[in-house]
Amino acid sequence: MVFRRLPLPLFLSLGLTILAQDAALRPKDVREMAKGGADAIPKLAALLTNPDFNIRLEAVKQISEIATQHSLDPLIQATHDSDAEIQIRATDGLVNFYLPGYLKTGFASSVRRVGTGIKGHFTDTNDQAIDPYITPRPEVISALGALARNGATPDARANAARAVGILRGKAAIPDLVQAMHSKDTAVIYESLVALQKIRDPEAASSIAFLLRDLDPKVQVAAIETTGLLLNKSALPDLVDVLNHTRDAKVRRAALTSIAMLPAGSSREIYARYIGDKDEKMRAAAAEGYARLKNPADLPMLEKAWQDEGKTSPRLSMAFAQAMLGKTELSEFSPLQLLVNTLNSAAYHGEAFPFLVELARDAAVRKSLYTPLLQGTKDEKINLARVMAGSGDKNDAPQLEKLSHDTDPDVAQEGLRALRNLQART
Repeated sequence: MVFRRLPLPLFLSLGLTILAQDAALRPKDVREMAKGGADAIPKLAALLTNPDFNIRLEAVKQISEIATQHSLDPLIQATHDSDAEIQIRATDGLVNFYLPGYLKTGFASSVRRVGTGIKGHFTDTNDQAIDPYITPRPEVISALGALARNGATPDARANAARAVGILRGKAAIPDLVQAMHSKDTAVIYESLVALQKIRDPEAASSIAFLLRDLDPKVQVAAIETTGLLLNKSALPDLVDVLNHTRDAKVRRAALTSIAMLPAGSSREIYARYIGDKDEKMRAAAAEGYARLKNPADLPMLEKAWQDEGKTSPRLSMAFAQAMLGKTELSEFSPLQLLVNTLNSAAYHGEAFPFLVELARDAAVRKSLYTPLLQGTKDEKINLARVMAGSGDKNDAPQLEKLSHDTDPDVAQEGLRALRNLQART
């Protein structure tokens, strides 16, 4: 093939024409282009290098909205943009592919331009995570991890850290650890919550330096993460925090995490707080007794349960009794109380993790088969999730039955739980 050099006037003319076309391009033209759906992605991706910020921004928005597998590479490319808003919108677009609907609730949905900067707010609810059977592409996790570490602004880094948690991106843990050395509270907090969702115990030692952080929000998150990651080596530090803090929230978090790390040396602590005036401290103490699994504590816990008037500590005391062997399902039994509470809008979030922990015992799971298949809609759905998190292959037939429930919502949850169980086992 022979290439001929264009005459200089013609070359300049073509260049000016291209520049004129780019200059004439408007965001509404990009939106019109996006009506081609997935077929338009190559054209939209080409706009990610456009010198006009508004064109790049609109391209990212439209690629995110199209949300097909072909959107991923352009969105990964957009995470390298120098503008924080484009990084944020690319981040939420990547999450949205694996968690449909996220674009409407993620941080980017609240972002707006204020002068040369951007403003937005993180929702207080941060409990979203993809199902275990879903595996994001490694390149997606790598891109988000890099943003959590080196995003253009603290908001971009915090948003990326949240995304890593939602996608359970274990490979990005080193990035989260580095992000936690930031001076920005949101970046540190979102990184800690991400570690809670990923649940890799090997990451626990990396957060010890935050257990005495001066920001209570960060300190509480670090304490909670330490307990969830089962870092027993941090027990002396948690006890020290419990004994010296003046912050009620920090004290509650410390005792709750101590209760997650069963040790005979903590018995005196549980005894000190089982009758505390703070109901959350009573609840945490009961959970500590539960995990010590000493049958000799059962009479004391039964009496405390009967005397308790608050719902939260009653649930914790029911959990403790079930952990110590009272696993029958009868009208007024502790385990039945936990199952019944799955119907409560206010307290089902407290009963659910107790049932997940109890269901690690095969005998308890068998006891739960009846409400799983014959209970209320809320009981069926939540117990399906319990089985997905704690069951083994022997429980798969029960979830298979549930996947044929007459209620389509229950049937869908049964199938989802079956997939998650199979992925885990």
